[in-house]
Amino acid sequence: MTKRLRFVLPLGLFALLVGLLWRGLALDPRALPSPLIDKPAPAFALARLDDPDRMLRRDDLRGRVWLLNVWASWCAACLEEHATLIALSHSQAVPLIGLNYKDQRPQALAWLGRHGNPYASSVFDPDGRVGRDFGVYGVPETFVIDKEGRVRLRHAGPLTPEFVESRLRPLLEQLDGR
Repeated sequence: MTKRLRFVLPLGLFALLVGLLWRGLALDPRALPSPLIDKPAPAFALARLDDPDRMLRRDDLRGRVWLLNVWASWCAACLEEHATLIALSHSQAVPLIGLNYKDQRPQALAWLGRHGNPYASSVFDPDGRVGRDFGVYGVPETFVIDKEGRVRLRHAGPLTPEFVESRLRPLLEQLDGR
């Protein structure tokens, strides 16, 4: 019995490890849960990207459903989602607020000048402090904030038209009471 156990135990542990790895490969890395879901969005007061003398605060947006899109001029995936953001901003579904993350103000402004500005307002987070408060681990990331200021959705990675139509618009309509 002991000889058999010496072979079965490692084989069983190996099978368990393979099963766990297989399960991990099937997970969507963009669907990582956020501890902020259904909790108040982190408070912030940041200078606007286009006007450093004007501030935007989280509480300025209270009473409205809004999107926070974390982006940077150095981010290739941000350019990938940019056409989707432009289309979303033209629909005027909700205010789209940009959080310019760990960037340089001149480069960010030039990037928006080249590619178009979908944001109702974009705030400047040069050291990434507010991004860290939101749990951002990479850009782009998008958050849906409800009228009470709670985070209702976090999407890591570029927004796509399919995601906007299948998940984002229905949630926005539900939260906005349409």
